[in-house]
Amino acid sequence: MTAAVIAVLDQLTKHLAEARLEPGVRVDVLGELFGFRLFYNSGAAFSLGTSITPVLTTFACLAVVAMLVALARTWSTAWAVSVAVLLGGASGNLVDRLTRDPGVGRGEVVDFFELPSFPIFNIADMAVVSGAVLIVLLSLRDVPFAAAPAPAAPAADEARPDVDARTDHPKDS
Repeated sequence: MTAAVIAVLDQLTKHLAEARLEPGVRVDVLGELFGFRLFYNSGAAFSLGTSITPVLTTFACLAVVAMLVALARTWSTAWAVSVAVLLGGASGNLVDRLTRDPGVGRGEVVDFFELPSFPIFNIADMAVVSGAVLIVLLSLRDVPFAAAPAPAAPAADEARPDVDARTDHPKDS
């Protein structure tokens, strides 16, 4: 649910940004400290890899599958939330890569939050960074990823080494 909320919120804000902002024109919100500027990014973070967008898309697809598998395997709430936040962000940007121009697998990611001396970013980017930071913190704190479920009670007909099966009484030592 967390991942879906993040991905949907990311897509809604991107559509709002496209509807209300001119590409490349900054709209100050808090003076020079924070503003909006619509930017289309074909690369990864910091616009790295703009010439390998299909590779980035493939990597994102594999990462999303890996996160879904991880979510299915964890018993830890902290790990599940952390992976879900990361998954929501990865999914939000993957939707752009798959559905936006210039075409499937080559789509540009919509970015629009701007801080001074920092790359323009979006909600999905914030979720990816937040999820990654949470995962690092959980790892540093040695929080188990998958605690084993409580063992099931033995079946009534299973033999116990300390009980005489014929009499159902403890064995003599």
